[in-house]
This record gives sequence, structure tokens and C-alpha cells, in this order.
Amino acid sequence: MFQVASDWNPKQARLREIVLKQDKFDEAVALCLQLHSIVHCSQIAPEKTNSFLDEIWSGLTGEAFVTMPTAKDVTIAWNVWHITRIEDIVSNILISEDNQVLNEEWLKRLGVDVRDTGNSMTDDEIISLSRAVDMDALREYRNAVGTKTKSVLSALSESDMKRKVKRENLERILAEGGVTEHKDSVWLLDFWGRKNIAGLLLMPITRHQILHLSDSMKLKKKIMSEVV
Repeated sequence: MFQVASDWNPKQARLREIVLKQDKFDEAVALCLQLHSIVHCSQIAPEKTNSFLDEIWSGLTGEAFVTMPTAKDVTIAWNVWHITRIEDIVSNILISEDNQVLNEEWLKRLGVDVRDTGNSMTDDEIISLSRAVDMDALREYRNAVGTKTKSVLSALSESDMKRKVKRENLERILAEGGVTEHKDSVWLLDFWGRKNIAGLLLMPITRHQILHLSDSMKLKKKIMSEVV
């Protein structure tokens, strides 16, 4: 079983320590790829090792996927949507300055018309998205995003690490619906806009994802233990 604290925390701490050191560039990228593999299905990782996300998907029922236990919680579906949309946006628009994976074809496969990260959603909207999105398609979309991110990370150069996020790319995110004008959503542009590429690798490409997956594991255990 994957142990978050013992397997993740030392690697994240080491990445934070070396991410801007030129002589440690190769180690930093390799470490980032390792952490990235932990938050994605093992089927897209070259080493095919068990991942934390594999454990969350294993035995997960459709009902548990969409259940919000209390008003203080979200759903596993929302967590997966949220971290995947943020990775798609940050990796492809801000880091590689390319097109994000999500497009009209993916929206049809997913069964939703939502494009943003879900930050400003109400509980009712979270439940609505969770019940509408196709569970298998969301997993496939996450795999597609993760696969592309691995290519983005592998293509980085030492000079990229201190590169600042471009204003025009932040504006693209808003124009493409990745965030909305709602205050609980649009603040992300300011947050990302203050970072360089190294900062984005630390948050959200790695640490942000493990936080939401840890929450998903807690939700899974809570919901499925109650069913049993």
C-alpha cells in the first residue's frame, strides 16, 4: 500500500530544495516525474509501479465516486476533475505554451459542458458535475493529460526553470474558460502569475495533486465503510 508521508514528503522536500539549482537540474526533473507518476495511473508511467491514484481507483464504486458525505466535503469525482483541469491548464498553457488537452471532443466523451477548474462551484454544482461526468472517460482524460505533462516535463531546459508566466497566457486561460470571473475562480490567475516554471512544478503540478488525492482516499474509506 502506498504510504503518502513516507514515500512522498521526502521527495517533495528534496524537489523544493534543488528545483532552482542549475547543477541539480536533471535530478529535479527526474524527481518531478517520479512525483507526477504517483498521482497518475501506473499505466501511463514508464516504470509501471503502483501509484496512489491506482489505490483510489481500485474497487471504487460509481456511487462512492459521486457521493458528498457532508456539506463540508466535496466528491471524489470533483477532486479528480479539479486536479486534472488544473494540470491540463498549467502544464499546457502556462509551461509549454501549447493547447490544453480538453476540447470539444473530450467534452462530448466526458458528458459535460464545464470547462473550468470547479473552484467556485456550489455544493449543488459539484454534485451535478459529479453525476454528469462519465467516470471512465474522466479516467481516460486524466491519463491523456498526465501523458502530455510527462512530455512537457521531459522537454524542459535549465533556462526554463526561472522563466516567468506570460500575461497573455493567463489571459488565454480566462478566454478559454479554464477559470471564470467569479472571485473564487479568477484568483488562480494572480496566484499562477506570480510564479516561475519551477514554482509551478512545486504547486500545482506535484503538491496540489497529492492534497486532493489524499482527500479522495479519505472520502473513499468513509463512504465505502458506511456502505459495508
